[in-house]
Amino acid sequence: LGDVYKRQRHYTPDTASVESLLSMHRTIGVDRVVIVHPSPYGDDNSSLLWAMKTIGPNARGVAVISDATSSEMLTALHQGGVRGTRLNLETVGQNDPSIAQQQLLRTATQGAPLGWHIQMYTNLGVIVGLYDTIMQSAATVVIDHFGRLNAAAGLNQPGFDALLSLVRSGKVYVKLSAGYRVSEVPDYSDLDPFAEALIAANPDRMLWGTDWPHPFPPKGTVRNPNVIEKAHPEDNMAAIRRVARWARTQDIAKKILVDNPARLYDF
Repeated sequence: LGDVYKRQRHYTPDTASVESLLSMHRTIGVDRVVIVHPSPYGDDNSSLLWAMKTIGPNARGVAVISDATSSEMLTALHQGGVRGTRLNLETVGQNDPSIAQQQLLRTATQGAPLGWHIQMYTNLGVIVGLYDTIMQSAATVVIDHFGRLNAAAGLNQPGFDALLSLVRSGKVYVKLSAGYRVSEVPDYSDLDPFAEALIAANPDRMLWGTDWPHPFPPKGTVRNPNVIEKAHPEDNMAAIRRVARWARTQDIAKKILVDNPARLYDF
């Protein structure tokens, strides 16, 4: 593991092979995939490039870069299928909007020549602090996993109105993914009003993903990078059915599952 993952990481994931990924796709009827580079690798995107090359033209990627990533490497990533870059603030506990703003602006500048979007895993409080920066940014922003809202707190929780406003503006996509990260209800039914509100705000800015292989520890777990962390068990077919229920119509479901990701990820 020391030769693959960065030394200073917050967790060590269990093995997740391309063969297992494609098997899951066959089960749920998925033909295309967007691989989001996992944080334990740091900004070494070699595994991401290998996975996209192995899968072929139906694969795209979202990379992790740093201020040391050269323009030559950015070009190589783009040629390999990368169409965006990731800021994972939540996993590392970064909740300072001013620091998030600096990272967002730096990343937007690096990805601008390639037309990349920026995917952010962060919470509603940080999103509120970044509202003006996102609205003024030339880069499209993708908010991961429902903006890390708290499903139990209801629609009036602070920050959700800002997320809805960003979605209406068209500046932001939201991933309706990984319900287990924001809900403690077994079937995630308390997410229904949030998903329906986001879709109503702008169905052309909704995305869905499996978040496979579901790297999320049980509640109360203290992550230890010296221990291999088992994946969260998840029914991905049930997750697709939830999206279809939230969409209510076949046309909107097709936007979320097919049309929007095809446009954003350049399929």
